[in-house]
Amino acid sequence: MIADTLELYRRFTGEETFQKIIHYPSLTDMWEARSKEYSDRIAIEDLDKQYSYQTLSQDVACFRTVLKEQGVEKTRIALCMPNCYDLVKAFLATVTLGCTAVILPPHLQEKELFGLSQMLRFSMLITDHAEKGNLLQKMNPAFPVILPETTASEATPSVPCEGKDECVIMMTGGTTGRPKGALLSHTAVMQGSINSCLGLPKSFGQRYLLVLPLFHVFGLIRNLMASLYTGSTLKICRDNKDMFRDAAVFQPTIMIMVPALAEMTLALSKKFGKMMLGNSLHTIICGAASVPPYLTKEYQQYGIDLYPGYGLTESANLVSGNPEFLNKPDSVGLIYPEMEYRIVDGELWLKGKNMMDGYVGTDETDAYEDGWFKTGDLVRMDEEGFLYITGRIKEVIVLPSGENISPAELEAKFNALPIIQDTQVFEDQDEKGNRFLALEIVLRASEAAKLGTVDVNAYVLQECQKINAGLPSFQQVSRMVIREKDFERTPSLKIVRYKNVNE
Repeated sequence: MIADTLELYRRFTGEETFQKIIHYPSLTDMWEARSKEYSDRIAIEDLDKQYSYQTLSQDVACFRTVLKEQGVEKTRIALCMPNCYDLVKAFLATVTLGCTAVILPPHLQEKELFGLSQMLRFSMLITDHAEKGNLLQKMNPAFPVILPETTASEATPSVPCEGKDECVIMMTGGTTGRPKGALLSHTAVMQGSINSCLGLPKSFGQRYLLVLPLFHVFGLIRNLMASLYTGSTLKICRDNKDMFRDAAVFQPTIMIMVPALAEMTLALSKKFGKMMLGNSLHTIICGAASVPPYLTKEYQQYGIDLYPGYGLTESANLVSGNPEFLNKPDSVGLIYPEMEYRIVDGELWLKGKNMMDGYVGTDETDAYEDGWFKTGDLVRMDEEGFLYITGRIKEVIVLPSGENISPAELEAKFNALPIIQDTQVFEDQDEKGNRFLALEIVLRASEAAKLGTVDVNAYVLQECQKINAGLPSFQQVSRMVIREKDFERTPSLKIVRYKNVNE
């Protein structure tokens, strides 16, 4: 089924904004047009410097010369450095020269980079630490390693690209968890950029604060590309410890956040009695993990619209967004236009312009069936076409009785209590080997403080037992524990799940 949601998104977007949405065949075409259209606007703020779209365009053109002098042509170039102006410049120069940007985490060391060069087949490295290329150059003395601050006095024009051409490779664990590269074409990246505008009344000429890493697709597409596409200004936060300081000075209007970061910001805002992200913020795009409905409601008290959404590395980030976040706060929204979808045995399957061309560095084909990408996500859809994530296939617990349990679906029922921040449902066993469902709980400190002298733990367990009692017998948890510390989390702040007994 093709998602017929364009007119709905048009209504939520507003006609003035909608008319500014232009379909460019490639990122190169987009950059050439937008950098001229917004030439006098500030494109990037990094540290204490501001760079206009015109300045960035000139710097990109000169860095294309640096790359061209190395004899590159339609090759893959790895970029390994933290968020900074030079990373943005190098990314744009690479792609507009007709090459493919391979964006890698900055913490990688020389052995890891050498291994990835074999897997992803890149033939140049741009890095802020030249020693990271030592092993690459030891194995091949002609292998180019370029420092990002390198420049040239002459400009090199961009190279025309077609939509089907390779644009960027992003690292992902995919549906199996094994590292590989997702190959996104120019068409996919541009469709992701267009989707970032849909459903938002205000998206052009905004101020974005970048706190997510650009080696993550959420940061690259929904933060950087959305900002450049809309003629906005992107302030780069070099260290997330400085996020609130940077926000106080920069006064962002839009932020892209994962739920854990939004939770922390909300807690601090309540503690200090003011919105810690400044007085100009009107929009938060929240995703990369399950978004508690509580956040949508609480941010409204500060006049901030928090939009839940859903995406994958393999889909150039954006699959759906929720313009009805107040009426349906537990939904990840409407599937974006130009996407085809199926729900097969509860699993979401996708096709569309924003989908990757495949994985690089693996022969894995299990993620596809008859040309459809199988997301591994369990979903349901309501009568109005709004999507709800109910779990992950690989996380499903198969009970001794044969019943299947989706932990995320169960957790959502307990997470509906405002005092609960996060939960984890998992399978455990007693000393006799009997298997059962267990629940661990992390409380939301700001809500717990409202209870005053009440025994908070006893109150929460009592409320959870009420929910538990209303569940079918096979879904009921047999043990509940309130944690004193947060769960272990991944670099993208997702909860690290416990292994089930039968794994």
